Amino acid sequence: MPNKNSKAAHIPIRTCVVCKKKVDQNQLLNFFLTESGIVFDFGRIIPVRRFYLCPSADCFKGLSKWRKGHQKRKIR
Repeated sequence: MPNKNSKAAHIPIRTCVVCKKKVDQNQLLNFFLTESGIVFDFGRIIPVRRFYLCPSADCFKGLSKWRKGHQKRKIR
């Protein structure tokens, strides 16, 4: 992790909710939950609790199973 005098930029690490793989934030798709379903926020504009997903086909397939297990989460 760079200190305030370092010229290296900080790159946030996030975890895919399906496969639990940790990668750079800019390599993952981010989304949030609403009452009507999942909303992908490609511009990261809306200030909400975000979840992250790998852009792989396996993770997209597992997203519906993950969502069923997280119905009780707070939604916007």
